Amino acid sequence: MNIYVGNLNYSSTDESLRALFEQHGEVSSAKVIEHRDTGRSRGFGFVEMPNDEEARNAIEALNGSEFEGRTIKVNEARPRTERT
Repeated sequence: MNIYVGNLNYSSTDESLRALFEQHGEVSSAKVIEHRDTGRSRGFGFVEMPNDEEARNAIEALNGSEFEGRTIKVNEARPRTERT
């Protein structure tokens, strides 16, 4: 399952995001999205977890929790839509 994580601290890293979610199960990838021109975090990221049950548990446990000084928003990622 692909999980959206919003309201991240701008200093959050792929590694810290992975470590947070690994407390709830196997993580296949964790990526903080960066602005393509500046390389600064855009304040959100995505985590991929292969086990849907573990992913749901992680979403339930982490949504609204504090991570690195910010209250994060965690939910199942919606498929990306084409921009027009």
